[in-house]
Amino acid sequence: MALRQSMETSSLLEVLERILDKGVVIAGDITVCLSDVELLKIKIRLLIASVDKAKEMGIDWWENDPALSKNAERRKICEPDAH
Repeated sequence: MALRQSMETSSLLEVLERILDKGVVIAGDITVCLSDVELLKIKIRLLIASVDKAKEMGIDWWENDPALSKNAERRKICEPDAH
């Protein structure tokens, strides 16, 4: 039983490593209509990848987000620019 659990854990880790290394995109659309009138449309796009893979693809938005990076410029969202 311990060998089986070890193999399942190993397989799960291999799958996770492969997903983070290659990246996975999940996309979907949800539309709510009433009498042929579109009331709500939600587009969902999800990318699962390692930070290195994301940077390789040109995705680095977290580096400029003050909530996620100490090096990002702190901006007040609710105040207009003083320009």
